[in-house]
Amino acid sequence: MRCVVIVPTYNESSNVPELAACLLALEPSVDVLIVDDASPDGTGELADRIAASDTRFSVLHRTGPRGYAAACREGIAHALEIGYDRICTMDADLSHDPTVLPALIAATENADLAIGSRYTPGGSLEVRWGPVRLAVSKAGSVYAGFMLGSPIRDCTSGFRCYRTAALQRFDIAGLESEGYCFLIEMLAALSDAGCSAVEVPIRYVERIHGTSKISRRIIVEALLRTTVMGVRRITGRPMTRTGAFHSADSA
Repeated sequence: MRCVVIVPTYNESSNVPELAACLLALEPSVDVLIVDDASPDGTGELADRIAASDTRFSVLHRTGPRGYAAACREGIAHALEIGYDRICTMDADLSHDPTVLPALIAATENADLAIGSRYTPGGSLEVRWGPVRLAVSKAGSVYAGFMLGSPIRDCTSGFRCYRTAALQRFDIAGLESEGYCFLIEMLAALSDAGCSAVEVPIRYVERIHGTSKISRRIIVEALLRTTVMGVRRITGRPMTRTGAFHSADSA
């Protein structure tokens, strides 16, 4: 089974070497795709040097509009073209433990999507966030699950493994989010396509190097788009607008 881990990056030069070493040491082996948003701190160039020494490590340099969602869409599209069986995503800041990836991949034997979950039993959130950000994170996942009608407890976790067959059941390019709401929109699209998801508990830790990319604009976008998706679900329309969904029985 061929598996790739997509890591969107922007100014993560302090984290990429350690992350690369951890991912490339995993068994069973995985490929790694860095999707860099023209980081001014040299993240892309550093990743290129790592790629030159290991054929399982590659870099996609983006020149279009920056953003988490755009980087994920382009990285996933690239991975689909290559023909991987599993496509994983994770953050570059080492908040996600790379050694959990084999468990996520194994969980997709019986599900279309496995999510590394901070809020499922056994998961934990070990950060020094202020009360506002902590409340936004927890309440955001609860609200997204409610609006999507989903039992998933951690709808905003970017630590995931997708079955390629599930991703081929809708048009990822048609998803509209710009920020981390992309993760919620992906859940909605998978739900519309009749796909299944499971959660694997993880320990999420505070980043040591670099700065968070979360902003007020990203939070507002997530709130508005999630509300729209919920309204569409309640009124009996697909929660997303990709227009290429199939039921689980007709795939």
